[in-house]
Amino acid sequence: MSNKENRYSKSKLPLLQNKELCNFQGYNTDTLMKETSKLRELITKRGTLEILIPLCCSVEPVRYMTFRKSMKGFSSKTLTTRLKELEKGGILDRQYYNEIPPRVEYRLTQKGQELVESIIYLLDWMKKWSNK
Repeated sequence: MSNKENRYSKSKLPLLQNKELCNFQGYNTDTLMKETSKLRELITKRGTLEILIPLCCSVEPVRYMTFRKSMKGFSSKTLTTRLKELEKGGILDRQYYNEIPPRVEYRLTQKGQELVESIIYLLDWMKKWSNK
């Protein structure tokens, strides 16, 4: 047994202090991975977090150009593709306005709001541990 394994086995700390928060105990890992594969693939694609983070702090719709300005290093094609995938995945609603110039706004669906709430916890974790 390695020192790392020994250290963890001696502590006997559960991964979660409150087991009620983890409803996957005894769940088949292969089944869980299959059930979540499509959503995991979508939310881990390049650009997805960069699109969702601006939506974390606002209940207002976000315009395409706002995303475009905030996403340095991403092509318009990548941004457009990712927005379409998030819309198809039920994360975003897209509203097109027939104006000159055309206006397109995106807002979170209920499914997207729940995802963003989870991302907020992840961002808090990143802030806590990023400088340590």
